[in-house]
Amino acid sequence: MKRFIVAFVVCVLSLVSAGVYASPKQENPLPPAQTPLAVTSSQEEALLSGKVAETMNSGGYTYIKLDMGDKTKWVAIPMTEVKVGQQVKLLPGMEMRNFTSKTLNRTFESIIFSGGLASGSSGAAGKPAMAQHPGSKSAGAQSAEKIKVEKASGPNAYTVGEIHEKVASLNKKTAVVKGKVVKVSEGIMGKNWIHIQDGTGDALLGTNKLVATSQDLPAVGDIITLKGTIYQDKDFGAGYKYPVIMEQAAIQK
Repeated sequence: MKRFIVAFVVCVLSLVSAGVYASPKQENPLPPAQTPLAVTSSQEEALLSGKVAETMNSGGYTYIKLDMGDKTKWVAIPMTEVKVGQQVKLLPGMEMRNFTSKTLNRTFESIIFSGGLASGSSGAAGKPAMAQHPGSKSAGAQSAEKIKVEKASGPNAYTVGEIHEKVASLNKKTAVVKGKVVKVSEGIMGKNWIHIQDGTGDALLGTNKLVATSQDLPAVGDIITLKGTIYQDKDFGAGYKYPVIMEQAAIQK
């Protein structure tokens, strides 16, 4: 019973962090489209409501020029199917100024990174785009592959599963981990987001994968050793939160 409760809680957290913030190439951290999220009446006033005047998909995000009547705003949400003319309600988010999208080769004077559509949006709202996110490379068909990578050697070496188990004691400390790259998202908030697995951890609990941010750029399928700082409950804002993440990671030669 205890294991079931833990699994349920982790699944709920995963759904929340699927809103996981990644500035778009997937450009933060990162995430699939969501069904519209319900909001309370007190939250309603904070929503970004208006008509889609212009939209485009790039870097794992849907960019929306939102006509709010007296003003327009650019908003980026996890890739979602929306149409010009559609009335939408978007969750409030983090504003970034002079943000450059590498995938669009365009700089936005101001753009809000939102967790996605709120309930009450009309039309095709909430239907996830089925195509692979541009700029985000993943193992695809290899995702079901049985992965087994031996543990890194030397001081501060851990398996992926051990990092999840010991995250409280490892918080803000250096760790070394070896694994197979199953997904790479480039240029997210000036970083590359690397997802690795080594065969340890529990897929049901979400502890079989580790996300690391780095300036290095490996290829999907590479076996790499990363050294970086572990953080627990890293919150990037706008609903994007990682229970466990490695930051400032560098590939060890």
